[in-house]
Amino acid sequence: MNFYRQCPLDHGYPRFACETFLDAGWTPSAQRTDIIPSTQNGMGIISYLKFGGLRAEQQSVWLATARLMGDYLLQEVLTPNSGKYPAFTRSTGKRAQFPQPADCGSQSDRPYEIQPDKGGIAGYALTLLFEATGELRYLAQALQNARVLAANQQAGDAANSPWPFRVDYRSGEGRGPISGNMTYILRLYQQLAQHGYGEFTAPGESLWQWIKAYQIPSAAADGALFAQFFEDHDTPTNRSAWAPLNLARYLLEKRHLADRDWRDDCRLLVEFVRANFTHHEVGVRVCHEQDEDKQAWGGVNSTYGAVLALYAQAVESAILAGEARQALNFTLYSIDEHGRPRDLPQSQQPGGWQEDAHTDVIHNYVDALNAFPEWGSDGNF
Repeated sequence: MNFYRQCPLDHGYPRFACETFLDAGWTPSAQRTDIIPSTQNGMGIISYLKFGGLRAEQQSVWLATARLMGDYLLQEVLTPNSGKYPAFTRSTGKRAQFPQPADCGSQSDRPYEIQPDKGGIAGYALTLLFEATGELRYLAQALQNARVLAANQQAGDAANSPWPFRVDYRSGEGRGPISGNMTYILRLYQQLAQHGYGEFTAPGESLWQWIKAYQIPSAAADGALFAQFFEDHDTPTNRSAWAPLNLARYLLEKRHLADRDWRDDCRLLVEFVRANFTHHEVGVRVCHEQDEDKQAWGGVNSTYGAVLALYAQAVESAILAGEARQALNFTLYSIDEHGRPRDLPQSQQPGGWQEDAHTDVIHNYVDALNAFPEWGSDGNF
């Protein structure tokens, strides 16, 4: 975190907020012109707010950076205010564009496509940022994302999630019947309902009914309803570990308030991930991203370690807690003596994907330390 405090600004934003591929000297990759603004900054806001809670004496410092990430989402990466997904935060874009042009879709998005679930991540993060700052502009964008999502929501069934994975924001034409990450849209709806926006109660209940009736049970079979999350992949059957892990985290946080069967459902989700997305490296059980990528990137492996720690605490399993700590330590070895992280241990140089090096990593260590404070009692994780 101290290394990232040194990050230079571009157009008033930390460079890691508006560039996805950076080296250890903050230089953008000449080979990669694509960015993933909603995941990178949505999870980044969550990370910085959680870290601020852990380091209360420095909270204003981390909150200031979270606000800059929120400002970037509001001012630079929205779709045009027209079509089926107007003024909606984008899943992908192009570097060095302020604001993003209308046809900025990149990675596996087509030029005019967005991913609805990424608007859920950004909207939920902006709701938390509103709660931390009291600034209504963050709430306004969270409401916009949520209202657009509710307007386009379908009931879902055994072969279709309530939103497709990708959508042409102009026409609403979908691509990819399954979007595995429904948790952050659910969080967004519920958070706004708590602020008195009752319009999101029914959409939230409908979404939860699909998750409970279809998505969670799929983890007992082939897990097909956890397909498609990552922006750079478009195989319709490509399952991820990220989506079931973040659903398990939600259930562990809410427990009986969300799901009276939370214990059994969490066990099912965790076992699904362990059976399909874990392997051993240097004697440590680590988690890889998805069917099409077997590497233990920093984001997903730290997610696995954090969720496993929360689950181990809930079921009082010392064995699982030990495995969780080992997985988290594995990713810590990607950080050099100057505090510069790699996105993957095998990467030759520090840097790379910023969400795997930083923004989708920090909150996982905070969750683990909140579950097991003694892991940080000696100043080292």
